[in-house]
Amino acid sequence: MPHRINEKIKGVKEVRLVGENVETGVYSIDEAIRIADGLELDLVEISPSAVPPVCKIIDYQKFLYQQKKKEKERKANSTKVIVKEIRFGPQTDDHDFNFKLKHAQGFLKEGFKVKAYVFFKGRSILFKDQGETLLARFAQELEELGKPEQLPQLEGKRMIITISPKKDKK
Repeated sequence: MPHRINEKIKGVKEVRLVGENVETGVYSIDEAIRIADGLELDLVEISPSAVPPVCKIIDYQKFLYQQKKKEKERKANSTKVIVKEIRFGPQTDDHDFNFKLKHAQGFLKEGFKVKAYVFFKGRSILFKDQGETLLARFAQELEELGKPEQLPQLEGKRMIITISPKKDKK
């Protein structure tokens, strides 16, 4: 339980009481519990680190429900970033390049990030410059829809570039 309520508030002699139908002020813990009982509500410790601790007289179940609701709303409003990957070889020909380019354009229009990489197998690592040229061309073709987050980087046997969609200014 995240909050201490009623008799579970121990180790303090007095609390600062706040609430809608309560006189705000510092009360002894016993008096605060008596006031809460009189209103048929709960005494909930809101800020235990304050001196004296801040307590509120509210319906605890309703309070928990509202907190869950706020948390759910916050999660719904947060955006999830989805990254789509596109793989090239160092000697990818124009037809394959254009095919993958169309997919990337679709992904960026839908608001996804695109992670394009050139995978070097065996001795093809000697053609790093071809991979870099390929990714630079890829980023240039997608310039209208997205912007690269960084220059192509070599990580192990892969050269990677990440392109994020441009925000529409409406």
